[in-house]
Amino acid sequence: MRPLMIFAAGLGTRMRPLTDRLPKPLIPVAGRTLLDRALDLGRDAGAGPVVVNTHYLGPQIASHLAGQEVAISHEPGTILDTGGGLRQALPLLGEGPVTTLNPDVVWTGPNPLMALEAAWRDDMDALLMLVPLARATGRQGAGDFALDPTGRISRRGDFVYGGAQIIRPDRLAGIPDRVFSLNRLWDLLIAEGRAHGVVHPGGWCDVGYPQAIPLAERMLHG
Repeated sequence: MRPLMIFAAGLGTRMRPLTDRLPKPLIPVAGRTLLDRALDLGRDAGAGPVVVNTHYLGPQIASHLAGQEVAISHEPGTILDTGGGLRQALPLLGEGPVTTLNPDVVWTGPNPLMALEAAWRDDMDALLMLVPLARATGRQGAGDFALDPTGRISRRGDFVYGGAQIIRPDRLAGIPDRVFSLNRLWDLLIAEGRAHGVVHPGGWCDVGYPQAIPLAERMLHG
């Protein structure tokens, strides 16, 4: 089983006013919270151990997870962003490449974590699940990456990062900042040709703002 990190520490600013009193991962979509949907993907893929980081309204998430086989990496004080958050959680995750998952997206079709596992090779340092911009439901803005014929990624293209990846976290130790995004690590790996992508064939919706919730529910209901 591969370790799984679910990023649940964000402030949910784009989701206001729904997040004034509720952390974004606990917002329901089609009757199930975003966090539970992410946990379902992890369990179906056989992931373990599973770690969820918390910050904003963290006690609500901790209460929601009580009794489940999920470790919590709480970030008091300053939120650490994705890179700093993953680095802090590494003692709970264990050795080797880890899977990370953003809970504020909804998927249909193949389980993205299982698809990443099937495509992972030992010569990769990162494998990102990508979605073509043309069918990235709810996406606001341009694409994130381009994908070359060998499967390597570069910045600025017509693919959106879907919020799921397998990544080797070793290089995080060499980043001096306490608070930083995983974009820092991606840029290092892209420059070395060791960051790859795979395209998800199913549906995907960014549930980052209130108006996206009905879009996601329509996608889920087919």
